Amino acid sequence: MTASTPLPSPLPDAEAQCRALADLIRPSLTPDTALVGIFSGGAWIAERLAKMFNLPEETGMIDVSFYRDDFAEKGLHTQIRPTRMPFDVNGRRLILVDDVLYTGRTTRAALNELFDYGRPSAVELAVLADRGCRELPIAPTYCVWNLQLPDHSTGLTLCRREDQSLFWEVESYA
Repeated sequence: MTASTPLPSPLPDAEAQCRALADLIRPSLTPDTALVGIFSGGAWIAERLAKMFNLPEETGMIDVSFYRDDFAEKGLHTQIRPTRMPFDVNGRRLILVDDVLYTGRTTRAALNELFDYGRPSAVELAVLADRGCRELPIAPTYCVWNLQLPDHSTGLTLCRREDQSLFWEVESYA
């Protein structure tokens, strides 16, 4: 187990992190690049990135609830949203966007669902925060914040205020 890193106080500015993520991605954008956000935090970030990049197509949104490998243990999430893929994924370069990369299981579920829509030419992963503790061999292509938190006892959540601004929240689990 990797030692945990003390969280900065205050927590990083999530809005500034979105702009930094856009700066990392922008040089590699191509005309066939499409964004797919994972509900909910990843969807919020993908919408922001699409505006920053002035992308001509709508952003794809994916809900991995039915694709999770812990579905039998945790049951169905109470806020299921329909997946929306407003473009043909076949042969497209996709950037899958999420807020936090942790075990890799959400990313794996998203990849499984994406391939139900077709075969992209490439899929890259963009996240605001990589908190380590991977259970699967998944790594982000683009990331602005690497941190180590204690295993399963601390949660890092991207939240959205009424004015649509994003901020981080840390939760401790007993």
